[in-house]
Amino acid sequence: MTTAPAGALMATEIAEQPAVLAELLAQGADAIADAARRIAKRRPRFVLIAARGTSDHAALYAKYLVEVRLGLPAGLVSPSTMTVYGARPELSDVLFIAVSQSGGSPDLLDSLTVARDCGALTVAVTNNAASPLAVAADVHLDIRAGTERAVAATKTYTAELLTLYLLVVGAASGDVAAVDAIPDAAAATLGFEAATTAAQRYRYADRLVTTARGYSYPTAREAALKLMETSYLAAQAFSGADLLHGPMAMVDSRVPVIAVMSPSRGGAAMAPVVERLKASGADVLAVGTQEGLPLASAGVAEELLPILEILPLQQLAWRLALDRGGDPDHPRGLSKITETW
Repeated sequence: MTTAPAGALMATEIAEQPAVLAELLAQGADAIADAARRIAKRRPRFVLIAARGTSDHAALYAKYLVEVRLGLPAGLVSPSTMTVYGARPELSDVLFIAVSQSGGSPDLLDSLTVARDCGALTVAVTNNAASPLAVAADVHLDIRAGTERAVAATKTYTAELLTLYLLVVGAASGDVAAVDAIPDAAAATLGFEAATTAAQRYRYADRLVTTARGYSYPTAREAALKLMETSYLAAQAFSGADLLHGPMAMVDSRVPVIAVMSPSRGGAAMAPVVERLKASGADVLAVGTQEGLPLASAGVAEELLPILEILPLQQLAWRLALDRGGDPDHPRGLSKITETW
């Protein structure tokens, strides 16, 4: 029996993302539009979003979308309030969205079930239509990413982002930005080779900071997670605003920083942060610039940039893990599905 080379699964799944995004648009957009219309009819007054791990970063992205596009307050759920402490909040007129690749985490299932029983309209976003979470929700949205075998999530994350964009923005107005160009933009972004070169900068790093503002902040958090789980780096993510407070004190020439600087309002807000970082002597790698990790972002709406931003950072995590002698397909101590209560 032939053993696949280290990192082969993750590399394949990173490369599959343009096709996954195209499949979602072709086969899943109508179901998402139907769900968006159902949400609009219910006129929720508040949105709660539950997730774990990588999906939690997709949930944070959805929080930004809800607050900006729907004009509604949104919060990330602490499942333990329901599962450990037995809270039963009044959730009439609340939209409750649970995001999970597997749809099998017990705490998310219990939280969604409680939310439904407490009056919320519940939506599950998963990669498994037969999962317990999908079955329990009032509405299920299949991200249609296909089987993901590498432990580090890649294609399911970007599929979640696109699904949540179509859902929230569709519920806001039905007028979504031109998304048809996203698969080609993703393919072009993956075609750049800067991530391979950049990985050499971090081969012997022990600590690293990622930072961003606005819609890109979830990208910074997801990048830190990918670097932690594949390369075992002590990576910490901060919003650019928070970084300027206490965390700035730990940044120096020995702590490299990855800053998401896509051409957007969030990227513009990062400019003074990066100036401060460089003044402190930090080694800064910018995502979204030609000098750093470029993106094929021309004509792409700011709200959709996170789908592109994470791609070179996935490549960076994959390459760095290999350069450090690891196997990003099988990080130590981790499994594909993590069950929490």
